[in-house]
Amino acid sequence: MSKKHLVFIINPNSGINRRKEIKNAIDITLDLSLYSYEIIHTEFAKHGTELAREAARNKAYCVVAVGGDGSVNDIVNGLMDTETLLAIIPKGSGNGMARTIGIPLDTIEALKLINKGKTAEMDLAFANNKTFISNAGVAFDALISKKFAKSKQRGLLMYAWLITKHLWLYKEWDWHITIDGKEYKEHAFVVNIANGQQFGYNFKIAPTASYTDGVLDIVIIRNFPKILGAIIAIRGLTGSLLHSPFVKHYTGKEITITHPSLRLMQTDGDAFPCENKIIFTIKKGAQKVIVP
Repeated sequence: MSKKHLVFIINPNSGINRRKEIKNAIDITLDLSLYSYEIIHTEFAKHGTELAREAARNKAYCVVAVGGDGSVNDIVNGLMDTETLLAIIPKGSGNGMARTIGIPLDTIEALKLINKGKTAEMDLAFANNKTFISNAGVAFDALISKKFAKSKQRGLLMYAWLITKHLWLYKEWDWHITIDGKEYKEHAFVVNIANGQQFGYNFKIAPTASYTDGVLDIVIIRNFPKILGAIIAIRGLTGSLLHSPFVKHYTGKEITITHPSLRLMQTDGDAFPCENKIIFTIKKGAQKVIVP
């Protein structure tokens, strides 16, 4: 019986030591009686999409995304509408989708899941046809994603510092939101569309979201006294955000968000320019992924 071929795609920004760590972990953990493998490093932005598309074209059994939500996003774009599986080795900053799925942050433990081979059909979400796996936002989180991308330092402390700095400066907007045909107007600090539960770092922006239920969760954090920012953060970290009096929660399959001044949004933590009207949709079970 021929072995199933795995293609590991790694962002070179992970560093030489991490590359060695991952290679060593693969060699001591992966069941080489079942799998053959190769390791490829991305060389430029969105290169992961091209590499994943090529791997699928070559009939790879599975592409393993070694990175965070942004890396996973790139690879999913290359695997879309193919039979090739997705696996994740979480090596990003927040690892929101990996945490949602329950994939261990430890490399060896994540590799053991590949040996077991259990899969689920993950929904894929779209913002004006731009794919996202975890969540997308148009308000405060989009600003923070843009600032974080420009920062030289990474990690939770940098996120916390940026949030603290801009919390008091950010001005909420009046948003027009349509959910499955029903219209809402919200004066909101955060408007987040979620397929997964987390921003990352165990901050659960949509703690009841499911990546396999075929619907999107819409979480709106309304204007709140900024002195209560720490309480909102604690609620996010403890999974109780939806119980806050400042939070509204909806679900739907098609969401439209508009604002005449909208120019920036984030998908899976990557910020980019956008139109002033965004239509969010979801495709149920679009990508097979290896899960615990």
